[in-house]
Amino acid sequence: MNPPPVREEGLVVVRGGAGGFVQEITAGRHHLVADEPVGAGGTDRGPSPYDLLLGALGSCMSMTIALYARTKKWPLEAVVVRLRHSRIYAKDCTDCVVRDDTMLDRIETEVQLSGQLTAEQERKLMEVAHKCPVHRTLKSQISIEEVPAL
Repeated sequence: MNPPPVREEGLVVVRGGAGGFVQEITAGRHHLVADEPVGAGGTDRGPSPYDLLLGALGSCMSMTIALYARTKKWPLEAVVVRLRHSRIYAKDCTDCVVRDDTMLDRIETEVQLSGQLTAEQERKLMEVAHKCPVHRTLKSQISIEEVPAL
């Protein structure tokens, strides 16, 4: 029998068996499933971990844009964010300081705004998109700490 889900604010619990890639994710009262595509050995029951990461970034960007537009009372009607993750060699990155055979993660984002926005409003909303909390977290140095099990 599985223990009841933990509903502590800010705590995400991930459970999976040893026989495959399917993971049950509980975030508060929300339940998600993650998996790998069939081609990667999974059963495709849910988005991959990288798809979830892109979804987190894209949703944060969209929410931040919409909140800013509402605050300014700008005529934004909709936001669509398209994201893609890839890995590139550092030596192929023209903007990177590191120049060797290490791999770098790259996330490409494309933002579409709908509404009767001026060019200046669109420019500002695009600027705000790249300042969303998840974007800042991903661009910062991240410390992932292992803590003892309770």
